[in-house]
Amino acid sequence: MKISRTFDILSHIEENSPKSVNLAVKRNGKWETFSTQEYVDYVNFTAYGLMELGIQKGDKIASVSNNRPEWNFIDMAMTQLGAVHVPIYPTVSEETFKHIFVHSESRLLFLGSVPLYNRVKPFADAVKNIEKVYAFDKIDGALLFENLVELGKKNAEKYKNLLNERKKEINEDDLCSIIYTSGTTGMPKGVMLSHKNFVTNVLATSKLLPIGKEDKSLSFLPLCHVLERMVNYLIQYLGAAVYYAESIDTMGDNLKEIRPQHFTAVPRVFEKVYDKILAKGRDLTGVKRNLFFWAVNLAESYEFTGKSAWYKAQLAIADKLIFSKWREALGGEIKVIISGGAALQVRLAKVFWAAKIVVVEGYGLTETSPVISVNREGYPYVRFGTVGPLIETSEVKIAEDGEILFKGPNLMLGYYKDPERTKEVIDEEGWFHTGDIGVLEEGNFLRITDRKKEIFKLSTGKYVAPQMVENRFKESSFIEQIMVVGADEKFTAAIIVPDFNYLSSWCKLHDVTCSSKEEIIKNEKVIARFTEEVERINSLCNKTNKLKKFVLVTDSWTPETGELSPTLKLKRKVVKEKYRKQLDEIYGYK
Repeated sequence: MKISRTFDILSHIEENSPKSVNLAVKRNGKWETFSTQEYVDYVNFTAYGLMELGIQKGDKIASVSNNRPEWNFIDMAMTQLGAVHVPIYPTVSEETFKHIFVHSESRLLFLGSVPLYNRVKPFADAVKNIEKVYAFDKIDGALLFENLVELGKKNAEKYKNLLNERKKEINEDDLCSIIYTSGTTGMPKGVMLSHKNFVTNVLATSKLLPIGKEDKSLSFLPLCHVLERMVNYLIQYLGAAVYYAESIDTMGDNLKEIRPQHFTAVPRVFEKVYDKILAKGRDLTGVKRNLFFWAVNLAESYEFTGKSAWYKAQLAIADKLIFSKWREALGGEIKVIISGGAALQVRLAKVFWAAKIVVVEGYGLTETSPVISVNREGYPYVRFGTVGPLIETSEVKIAEDGEILFKGPNLMLGYYKDPERTKEVIDEEGWFHTGDIGVLEEGNFLRITDRKKEIFKLSTGKYVAPQMVENRFKESSFIEQIMVVGADEKFTAAIIVPDFNYLSSWCKLHDVTCSSKEEIIKNEKVIARFTEEVERINSLCNKTNKLKKFVLVTDSWTPETGELSPTLKLKRKVVKEKYRKQLDEIYGYK
C-alpha cells in the first residue's frame, strides 16, 4: 500500500507485520504489552470518541506526556481525523506552557503521569480555548483517557463508516503537527509539519538502517522531540516493536531486561554512558585496570581503514576481554544506535565503533522533520567527525558565509502564525537557512562546524566557533560540562563544570581532602591540575581557540535548572547571566 500520511503507517503494520507485541511500556514494575490488533482498536475507539466530541479537521490537540503507547493511540487517532497534534516538552516553564496552549488554540489536552497532571492541569484550566483535559494515568476526580475510549466504543457503529470517509479527505500536504521548538532564547516557535514531511523522511531513512521485523527498539528520548518521533514512526514502519523505557534514568536496567536491537540518543546520553564505563574501569585494580585502559586507548585511535594487522590483533583481544562486557551492559544485541540533536564527540564515536557498538550520527532540525543526512552502518558510508552522506531526498548547498542551505520534501510548511519569521529562514528560491555552518566533503558527506548564531568574534577580530572548542575539551575525563565565552573580549575563556565522580577519585589518589564540591573547586592542587589539563588540550587548538582563563563551578546544568533546553542544548545567555560575577572577574571588570 502507498504510505503518504502518518496514520498509513498503522495500516502498513496491520497488513505487513502484525505481531503479538507491537508496543510495550513498563508500569508498576511490569512490562505491559499491546498487540497490533489492540493498537488498531485503541486508535479507532479514540478516534470515534474524538468525533463524538466534535473534533474537526484542523483542530489542535495538545499533549504533555512521558513516552507510552497511549501517545501513539492519540497521535494516530487525531491525525486520521485531520486534527493537528501539538506535543509539548514536559520540562518547559509555566509561562511556556501557557504560551503554547493559547498560541496553538488547542481544544483538548492529554496529560501523562500523575506528577505531570498535578503540575500542568492548573495552567490548562486558566486557558479558555482548552475545553477538556484528559489524564492517561488513573487519577481520582480526573477525566481519564479511558473515558474517551469508552465513549468511542459506545459510538463505534455511529462513526465507523464516517471515519473511513474522514481519512480519505486527509491529503499528504495537510498539516499533521505543530512542534514548538524548545529554543535557547525567547518563546518557542511553532514549526508546522505536514504528513508528507514526516512520511518522506521515514521512507528515505528506512533503507539505511539494519532494522528488521523481529527487532525490539527501546525508546526513552521524549516523543515530542522530532527525532524520536520520526524514529518512532520509522521503527513501526519497518515492523519492529517499540518498548518505552520507564525513564532515561532506568535506561540501563531496561536495556538488560528487553535486550533491544536499537535505540536513539543525544550525545549527552553517550557521554554519560561512557563516563559510567570509565568509572567502572577506574574501580578496577592491578592487571585488570591496566588491561581496561589499554583497551580504551586502543579504541580511541580506531579508524575504518589503514590500521595494521598488529592493531587489529590487539583490538580482537581487547574485544574479547573488555568490549564484549560493554555490549552486554547494553543488552548484548544492539545492532545500531542513532545519534542526533547535537555534535557527537569524535572520540566517543571511535570508542563505540571499536567496541562493535555501531553509532550512526545524523543531522537535521525540527524544521526538516528532521533528517538531512546520516552516517550508515558500515564503511564507506560513514566518516568520523561528519554527520554522514545526504539522504536521497536532501538537496544541500553551502552559502558564501558557510551556512548550510537545504531543500527537500521534509521541509516544514512554515512557522505557525508567523509568516515574517518563515520568510527570514526560507528565501525566495525555497532554500531553508539552517543557521548551521558546515562543509560538504567528498561531494556528499556533511560536516557541521558550528551554529552560525553561536560563533562569536573576539575584540581582536578573530572568530571562535565555541561548539568545536567545547567538544574538544569535553574529551577530558576531568570535564563534565563546559561553555566557551569571549564575545567582544580580548581572549577566549570558559566556564567548566568538573566531572566530580572522576575528580573525587583523583583527590583520593593525591591526598586532597575536601568535604564539599565548593571546597574541591577552590583547592590549589585541583586548580593546578585543571590548569595542566587545559594547557594540554590548548596545545591541540589553534591560538584563537586556546583558553586563556577558566572558572570552575559546582552546579550541573540540566533542563530542570534552566541551563539546558529540553533537547539538552546549552542556553548560553542563561549560563552567562548565572555566572556573570565569575565572568566579570575573568575579564577584569571587578
